[in-house]
Amino acid sequence: MKDQNFNKAKNWFENLRNQLIKTVSDIDGLEFAETEWKHRHEGGGTMAKIKGKVIEKGGINVSTVSGKFNAEMQARIPGTKTDPRYQATGISVVLHPLSPKIPSMHFNTRFLMTTENWFGGGMDITPCLEFNPLDEYHDGLKNICNKYNANKYKEFKKWCDDYFYLPHRNEPRGAGGIFFDYLKNNWDNDFEFIIEIGKYFHDFVKKTLLDFKNEKWSDSDKNKQLIKRSRYAEFNLLHDRGTKFGLETGGNIDAILMSMPPLAKWD
Repeated sequence: MKDQNFNKAKNWFENLRNQLIKTVSDIDGLEFAETEWKHRHEGGGTMAKIKGKVIEKGGINVSTVSGKFNAEMQARIPGTKTDPRYQATGISVVLHPLSPKIPSMHFNTRFLMTTENWFGGGMDITPCLEFNPLDEYHDGLKNICNKYNANKYKEFKKWCDDYFYLPHRNEPRGAGGIFFDYLKNNWDNDFEFIIEIGKYFHDFVKKTLLDFKNEKWSDSDKNKQLIKRSRYAEFNLLHDRGTKFGLETGGNIDAILMSMPPLAKWD
C-alpha cells in the first residue's frame, strides 16, 4: 500500500509540474530548459529553468530519490532510528519575476517515506512593493486549510511566519503564506490537501502574472526589488531546511540553489 501511495504522490507532483511549465511558458513566451540529473544513491529528477521576459529567473523541479540517511540525519528524521532507509518525492518551484510589481513566488510539496510516511511543504510570496491582492491570497489559503482541518490555518500560517524570518535582521522574508510538515493523519485526506494547495498555487501564479505583467514600474521600484532579493538570498543560504536537506542527502546542487534570485543588492 505504501508503494501505491508513493506512486500516487509522485504522479501528482509530475502532473503539477507539467501544468506549471505550460502555464508559465505560455505567459512568458519562452520555453524552459530542462536538465535530467541522477541522485548519488538512487533516483534523480528533472530541473526546468527559465530566464524570460516575464520571469527573470524561475525553476520548477521534480525529484524522486532514495537512499540511507547518515547518523546525523537519523537523529532528526522520524522513523529512521532503527532503519536509515528513505524514499522521497516532491516538487519545488521558485519564480522571480522581472517586474517589481509581481512578488517572488515559492512553493513546494513532498512525500517522504521511512518506517513512517508523511507530507510536507508550503507556499509563500515575497512582494517588494504594495501588493493589493494580498488579503485575497491569504483568504484563499485559509479556505483550503479550513476545509482540511478547521484548526490548521492558524497553525500553518504561524509556522510560515516563524520559519521565513530573518533573525539577524529582525524582519520577515516576505508576506508569508503557509508552511507544514509531518502530515500523517489520514493519507487520503492529507493527499487531497496537497492536491488543493498545488492547484491553488498554479491558479495564483497564472492570475498574478496575467494581471501584473504589463504594469509599468520605475528604477526606484527595481531598486527596492533588488534589496528585497538580498533578504531572500540570505534566508536561503542561512536558514532554509530544503537547502540543507538537499545538500546533506546528495541532491543536485544546481537544482537546490535554483531558488537564488538572479540579481540582488546590498546597501
